[in-house]
Amino acid sequence: MIKLEYIWLDGYKPEPRLRSKTKIITDNDFIGDQVDRKSLPEWSFDGSSTQQADGDKSDCLLKPVKLAKDPQRKGGFLVLCEVLNADGTSHKSNTRAKVERNDKGIWFGFEQEYTLVKDGRPLGFPTNGYPKPQGEFYCAVGSDNIAGRIIVEEHLNACLDAGLNITGINAEVMLGQWEYQLFGKGQKEASDDLWLSRYLLHRTTEKHGIGVEFHPKPIDGDWNGSGCHTNFSTKEMRMEGSKEMIEGICDTFGFYHKDHIKEYGSCNNLRLTGDHETQHINDFSFGISDRGASIRIPVGTVANEWNGYLEDRRPASNMDPYRVTNIIGQTLLKGIK
Repeated sequence: MIKLEYIWLDGYKPEPRLRSKTKIITDNDFIGDQVDRKSLPEWSFDGSSTQQADGDKSDCLLKPVKLAKDPQRKGGFLVLCEVLNADGTSHKSNTRAKVERNDKGIWFGFEQEYTLVKDGRPLGFPTNGYPKPQGEFYCAVGSDNIAGRIIVEEHLNACLDAGLNITGINAEVMLGQWEYQLFGKGQKEASDDLWLSRYLLHRTTEKHGIGVEFHPKPIDGDWNGSGCHTNFSTKEMRMEGSKEMIEGICDTFGFYHKDHIKEYGSCNNLRLTGDHETQHINDFSFGISDRGASIRIPVGTVANEWNGYLEDRRPASNMDPYRVTNIIGQTLLKGIK
């Protein structure tokens, strides 16, 4: 018997939520363990319970688009799906289907920040009041400065075992706040892996009775917000870069700044204030090694004769990667002639 966890995004707004359910199949349906995405059946679900259909016409369909090993179920698989209408057309909530492919060899590196929470407070915060001011928590060690490392390490191993290209983890500036980095090639492909990594994070925290918060400003006050900085490059940027090209791309992104902000996650105005390593949401800037800019030009890109990548620091931690990678891809086509 093979356990397939069908995973999809619901119709809640402003950002979708992850949903999943388990389908059991027999290995008689396949040759040995040769389970592949194209061999998996579509599966219906009750869209009236996920903000994706009315009760009198509630059937929606799950179309498998990505298959990965399930690291927490022996012999199981994670099956990421697109949502279709009952007639097989793409559902209006299906942001993956709206991605316009960029054919310029686009790569992405996500820096996914999140906060572990318990009883509505960041993990490690006292029940009343606050811990010492932030400053000693970033990349820290020791129980006085770290909360939740066991969970974070378990999630890291789960992503590696699932075959996701997770490239690192670190404690972030606020106590209970963490980050992992994920690399991917192609807009849909990179975004698929980010959604699966988020799913595994939720399932890992469930085991420990801990919540995970992707809100971009999980706690008010003099505390860092949470983003999902999105690094990106094209083949031209990596192989034929120049100061003129890189700065020209930044200028183009600045011209479309308002369009990008609309796609970069809700409540982002609470995070992009101009403080705590951000540029104000109404302003756009770029600079070399500038973490207070909208787009940071890494020193490595400059040192490599302006060949490399750029870091868009505006996306919020709760952003939908399909929407973010889509608009980045569209703007890159306008910025590279």
